Amino acid sequence: MAVLRGDRLARASQRTLPPGADPAQGLEDLRVEEIGDCVRCKLCRGRKSIVFGSGNARARLMFIGEGPGADEDEQGLPFVGRAGQKLTEMIEKGMGIPRSDCYIANIIKCRPPDNRDPEPDEIAACEGFLYKQIDIIRPKVIVALGRFAAQTLLRTKMPISALRGRFWKYRDTLLMPTFHPAFVLRQYTPENRRIVWEDLKKVKQVLEADQQ
Repeated sequence: MAVLRGDRLARASQRTLPPGADPAQGLEDLRVEEIGDCVRCKLCRGRKSIVFGSGNARARLMFIGEGPGADEDEQGLPFVGRAGQKLTEMIEKGMGIPRSDCYIANIIKCRPPDNRDPEPDEIAACEGFLYKQIDIIRPKVIVALGRFAAQTLLRTKMPISALRGRFWKYRDTLLMPTFHPAFVLRQYTPENRRIVWEDLKKVKQVLEADQQ
C-alpha cells in the first residue's frame, strides 16, 4: 500500500492523554474546560451551537468535514442534515460499519455565514482543538470529506481529484481524502458514487487487515 506524506506540520503529533486514560473523559475535558463558550474568532457571534463532534471516543475510523451547516448549528451535532444522511449511508451501507462506531468532527466547530469556506483566522483559532481530538481518539484511519477538509489537513492546494484515492501519512495515522457527501448529493452520478466507494473500500481493507 503506497502512503504519501503530507506537510511536516500536519504530521507533528503529541500524546494528549497519558497511557491508560479514558478517551471519552479526555474529550469531555477538552470540550468543557478548554473550549468552553469559545469566543476565539468572529464565528462565535452568529452561532447557535458549538459543534464539537460525536461518536465513539475509541473509534478506529474518524471522519472530518469542513464545518457545521444550518442543521448542525441548530442541533449541536455534526452531519445531521441531508449530507449527514448520505454520510451515514456511505458508512453503514457502503462499509458495513455502524456510524456509532466512528467519530465525526469538522475543521471548525461553528457555522460560517452562508456556509462559506472558513477563513484562515477562524481555522487558526479552532484547528488546535481538532488536533487534540485526533490525539485523544488516535484512530487507525481518518477520512477527509471534501476539498476543504483535505487541503486544510494536508496543508496543500492540490485539488481533491488529485488527493483522493490514496493514503496520506497524517499525525501518526493514515488519511484518505474523498468527495464530500454534499458533493455526491449535488453531483449524483454513477461515476461519483463509484469513486467514493473505491476510496471507502480501501479504508475498509486497512481496518480489516488491522484486525487480523
